[in-house]
Amino acid sequence: MQRQPERTITPTPRQLRALTHPVRLRMLGMLRMEGPATATSLAQRLGLNTGATSYHLRQLADHGFIEDDAERGSGRERWWRAVYTSTRTDLAPVGDQQASDEVDAYLQAVITVYAEQLQRAMEERALLPHPWRDASTFSDWNHRLTAAQARALVDQLDEILSAVEDDESPDAATFTINLNAFPRPGTVAEDAPGDAP
Repeated sequence: MQRQPERTITPTPRQLRALTHPVRLRMLGMLRMEGPATATSLAQRLGLNTGATSYHLRQLADHGFIEDDAERGSGRERWWRAVYTSTRTDLAPVGDQQASDEVDAYLQAVITVYAEQLQRAMEERALLPHPWRDASTFSDWNHRLTAAQARALVDQLDEILSAVEDDESPDAATFTINLNAFPRPGTVAEDAPGDAP
């Protein structure tokens, strides 16, 4: 499947609220990566009933993340497609606790989905051909940086990863890169007890 040009959405707080459910994030990810689908096919792949799947799809549509795929469907089954290829979030303005809570709830759902993907990747690792096992890594790097240096590093990594072009050759596969960058827990927060071992 040929990927469409990058179309990014930065959701409003109301839209962001719709993405705080991990099932919706999984569905949106499937529609973005695998293309249009019906509630029935998504329900089967996610192990859900079609009623719950249809409800979540309607929520995603109501908030502008997905739409009817007019090129598919016969009237009996409704096909859905993603409107955007990626979601970006802005930090909540300082002092806006509700917006901050919504961003945190969304990020919690994202982390849940990422953790599931990492677990599945590890479970499938033994089944991968050697070149794909060799190309994969579960690594971390720890550097002492200022907040400004950390932001610059994340921006630089974003720029590098955003510039990578898809390879359409038959031996290419979707290669997921999760970028998780954060101060080591317990070292910066206002009540941090100090650096844990």
